Amino acid sequence: MQQWLKEVARGKRGSKDLDYHQTKEVAQSIISGKATDAQIAAYLIALRLKTESPEELLAFVHAYQDVSHKLDESNQSRIDLASPYNGRNSFTGSIPTAILMAEYGLPVFLHGSDSLPPKYGTTIMEILLQLGLDVNQSKRGLAKTMSEAGIAFGNSEEYCPSLGELRRIRKELGVRTLFNTVEKLLNLAKADSLMMGAYHRTAINKIAPIFKELSFKNVYIVQGMEGSEDLPVHRNSFIYKITDNKIESSIVKPEDYGLLAEEFDKEIKLSAHEQSDITLAILSGEQTKSVQPYYNQVLFNTGIRYYLFGAVNSIEDGIEIAKQQLTEQRGLRQLEKWKTSQRENIIS
Repeated sequence: MQQWLKEVARGKRGSKDLDYHQTKEVAQSIISGKATDAQIAAYLIALRLKTESPEELLAFVHAYQDVSHKLDESNQSRIDLASPYNGRNSFTGSIPTAILMAEYGLPVFLHGSDSLPPKYGTTIMEILLQLGLDVNQSKRGLAKTMSEAGIAFGNSEEYCPSLGELRRIRKELGVRTLFNTVEKLLNLAKADSLMMGAYHRTAINKIAPIFKELSFKNVYIVQGMEGSEDLPVHRNSFIYKITDNKIESSIVKPEDYGLLAEEFDKEIKLSAHEQSDITLAILSGEQTKSVQPYYNQVLFNTGIRYYLFGAVNSIEDGIEIAKQQLTEQRGLRQLEKWKTSQRENIIS
């Protein structure tokens, strides 16, 4: 480990990128326990200052995929929605959106863990617990729920214990590291498609090259709220489609669909309980003034995802289907179907 630290921690002018094989050796040293806490912390901070190359990021993704438990192969064409593991302050519209997607026949896999630095926001796992869902299903139970309900959540630190072993160090450091990206790309569900978020194009350009070495067939990275896969309704956003050789970008405008709303107060952190209540209100078809911005957010994101993943011919068509689902409370029934499947699939 020391020999690689000497390369990445030489300072602003002297540090250099390691190649894929060298970096994978670093990752394996961390996974095996050969690297000490001090060495791991030093490496992560040095890498943050240098910024990791696509090759270095890919090496870590592969190393942690190698030691992760995965769902069994399935005929389902699954969609992986990769939310930030450090949580959100704003409403996580991806949860009701994922439930609607599952109800419409698009199998969705969610994943996450307890909140992490630097944000320590409200996580998907906390919200799902408030909704009465089991966030620690066994591998076999989760696979059966995925098959029956078309939606499931995996606790990443249960399926990749090596990731969980780093939690203490990450909390002590308190800053973003490359693991904030690695954990999103484990592909525990063996999904064909991925949607994830990024703050800006620079980050997208850095991550884009690694997808030709990963197993996803369809990749969308969006300029979402708080770096998430959840598009806002207070501003226009970019959507990037990544293929082997290029990045295609487009802009979506909530105003074009009559869904423009005021920006949420960034200083207000919505608790898991508050987010659960909002989610249930939306799935019940409620459109009161207090819920309307969140309702618009769910319509916008659901319609876009139906279009991107080939379920409809236009975003407008997708939004109309989502409206109908909410009016008829089909999402609420899908949530109950998810819970019922979990209760019936308590398997060790």
